[in-house]
Amino acid sequence: MRRSLLALAVFAVIEIAVPDRIVSRAERLAFENPESARLRAWTLPMARIEGLIALWLAWKWDQAWPGLRPLFGTVGLPALVLPDPVLDAAIRTAYQNADEIRPKPWVRPATRLLGLCYVLVAIWPAIRRSERGG
Repeated sequence: MRRSLLALAVFAVIEIAVPDRIVSRAERLAFENPESARLRAWTLPMARIEGLIALWLAWKWDQAWPGLRPLFGTVGLPALVLPDPVLDAAIRTAYQNADEIRPKPWVRPATRLLGLCYVLVAIWPAIRRSERGG
């Protein structure tokens, strides 16, 4: 578990320091036409805030985790069941020209898979308790 938290902390520091590089790389991986993507003014500052939150979580994981589990389920279930509206909302939130951006074919199933992972993370403790009979 500690290695995972260290990896989270390292990624968080990178996201705080150079969010533009992370976003640019993600655009090249996920969009058919990354050159046409125009970020909204708040996207990179929000990425830095996300990095700060991730760094805090890596530091305070044991205290924060119980409150985060329901959030993972709340975010994961829509991504699992309805990936298209979730993708659309995410792109519209981050980009000025969302209608011009074309995600690559793998992005939709990846969104669904990420949603499944989030839901599993949210319910994992309940599954473990039922396996132990309690």
